[in-house]
Amino acid sequence: MRRREFIALVGGTAVAWPLAAGAQQTAMPVIGFFSATAADSPYEAAFRQGLAEAGYTEGRNVAIEFHWAEGKFDRLPALASDLVQRRVAVIATGGLTSALAAKKATATIPIVFLGADDPVKFGLVASLNRPGGNATGLNLLTSELTAKRMELVRALVPVGATIAILVNRNSPEAEPQLRDLQAAARAVGQQIRILNAGTDREIDAAFDTLVRSRDGALLVTNDALFDGRRERIVALAARYAVPAIYDRRAYVTVGGLMSYGTHYLDAYRRLGIYATKILNGANPADLPVEQSTKFELVINLKTAKALGLDVPSKLLALADEVIE
Repeated sequence: MRRREFIALVGGTAVAWPLAAGAQQTAMPVIGFFSATAADSPYEAAFRQGLAEAGYTEGRNVAIEFHWAEGKFDRLPALASDLVQRRVAVIATGGLTSALAAKKATATIPIVFLGADDPVKFGLVASLNRPGGNATGLNLLTSELTAKRMELVRALVPVGATIAILVNRNSPEAEPQLRDLQAAARAVGQQIRILNAGTDREIDAAFDTLVRSRDGALLVTNDALFDGRRERIVALAARYAVPAIYDRRAYVTVGGLMSYGTHYLDAYRRLGIYATKILNGANPADLPVEQSTKFELVINLKTAKALGLDVPSKLLALADEVIE
């Protein structure tokens, strides 16, 4: 929402009603939402749902500025600065990289984040129970869940098959995920192959390498670039007949084989609720960082059939949703 102030002078006399209208506009709090990912209307709707559950409706008693970086991390500082210059009441961020950009841009405007990894380690908060600064939010436990995804996809490939890992090392979230994956792989004697992809061209090249190496499966790490290109990645996995596991349901609904991770729509809903706590006067320094508690395993049996895979009944029994 852009604030507009009009001052009309008629015969040297100021007309008062436009100023009053401007005052009413500035009285409505503005939430600045930005993320490193591509625009995603279901996430926007979930965020609005959280606001509504706490009594805030966009256009009635709150305004929202949505900014999406489309997987281009170099855009984040400018997006954060823009929201700071607009003097929004609170900044809500979807992901670690955007949260770090917001934290760098302001030490005073409250920030609520969806953090994909330990927010203490990255300097977003002093501690989970007492953040101590201008930021708080939800920890999505991404690194911990990445290791679980490897365990799940191993159930679909022959013993001894190498699992390829698609990662974008341009993201600060990459290294923690890789460390957990490598530790989990060592613990069970699983061979993995790291495929770095920070651009569209590198994503294509990674799949070429995967096919030439005859790796048994693919694990796609949590990353804003990949999330914005999920249809492309799913299509490549289908073209080369590669069993792949992803971090969120949205990949499976466009044809991906399997996903396991945080229930993202619920997380964005909760982010909306957390933003309203700030609007209602809560101090982020005193609001504990919440941990994800809702996860989902989704399996696409149609894709499994196309790949010639027989999904074990035990795995199907664990699934929260099976797409047929």
